[in-house]
Amino acid sequence: MNNNVSRRDFLKTTAVATGALLAAGSSLAAATRARALGANDRIRIGLIGTGHRGIGVHMASIHKHAKAENLEVVALCDPWSKAREQAAAKAKEWFGADAKQCRTYKELLDLPEVDAVMIASCDHWHATQLEAAALAGKHVYVEKPMAIELDELNRAYDAAKKSGVVIQVGTQSRSSALAGGCRELVKSGKLGKLMRLEQVRNAERPYWYGYMKPDVQAADLDWKEFTKGRTKLPFDPIRYSGWYGYWEFSQGPVPQLGVHFLDLMHFITGIGFPETCVCLGGIYTWKDEHKFTAPDQVQALWHYPEGVLVSYSSNFGNSSGNLIRISGDKGTLNMEALWSNEVTYTARGGINRDGGIRGENKVTPVEQEDHWVNWYRCLRTGGAPNAPLDAGYQHSIASIMATMAYESGRRARFNPKKRKITLD
Repeated sequence: MNNNVSRRDFLKTTAVATGALLAAGSSLAAATRARALGANDRIRIGLIGTGHRGIGVHMASIHKHAKAENLEVVALCDPWSKAREQAAAKAKEWFGADAKQCRTYKELLDLPEVDAVMIASCDHWHATQLEAAALAGKHVYVEKPMAIELDELNRAYDAAKKSGVVIQVGTQSRSSALAGGCRELVKSGKLGKLMRLEQVRNAERPYWYGYMKPDVQAADLDWKEFTKGRTKLPFDPIRYSGWYGYWEFSQGPVPQLGVHFLDLMHFITGIGFPETCVCLGGIYTWKDEHKFTAPDQVQALWHYPEGVLVSYSSNFGNSSGNLIRISGDKGTLNMEALWSNEVTYTARGGINRDGGIRGENKVTPVEQEDHWVNWYRCLRTGGAPNAPLDAGYQHSIASIMATMAYESGRRARFNPKKRKITLD
């Protein structure tokens, strides 16, 4: 871990302080560029990023709901030609027409036939592409984390707020029925005063090893477009395909995995922005020829002004000990089986338990609209989606605080009025 404040952090904590708020201006131009979508209009979608997420999740969702929601994929963008071609073939199979293939996101956003975009590019591109899409008047579904740099986050947020477009962030866990049930349980007060929210998410090895493609050829990839200038190193198939494992592109497990937990806790408990954060970690186990720079162990702690401590940790060298837990003074909510559709709560551990909880109880699910369908329908109604722009801003602030604390070895502090993160 680098104990010196990097140039990136210096720029974030100085330039952002003076330029956090964009000059007030009319949102009419961007808003009018977004085609009004009536109940019977076909929604024409462009995919930015056509890797495993873009094809296997985003396009698969469009295909699944195409008939019921009147959807079509009309354009595809990826710096790797093989991914574009694979996506184009799948689009032809599923939608019966030839989708326009674009090398850059700018080409795609210039297409007048595109009403909305789904951003599944690498993490270092999310905020820039969100900002550009909003300025182009395109509705947006953007994967998490919404941003990994504070200056880019603030610019994208401001552009999106002014644009009038509908934005859904890809933290889909909040749309699950059990998340809705947990939220209602917390609202009921049965758990009492909350004081600690925590997740431990371990594995035997880092997830980025599963994405490596050593056979990617330089001739098939626009390396400059992919890197966005974040490295001066020459083309490397592992650095491209295993980008999750390189700090300059992903910044490790907190923005990658931790934001799902953070967003879920924000949704369930209603807490706001963190006040401070500390974060430690490093590469303890997986030191090999690939020279990955994302930490295989990390521990982040956030203090929220509501009097809640939030903890996230990962150990990618030992898979035991996974948990998601919400601790109150009257009981405990155990959520580690959330994805197995079983979440329970008990009075165990509650120092002020009052008999309101007896035995072990299953959380009653509260049905919510499918995360992707929710976005499609909001495009027509103009309603607020399940994971709106503000939720993405909130999880991004918490995540960026952690990565700044990790890089500097210091405590990060957020000022919500100035939208500035400083280091103590």
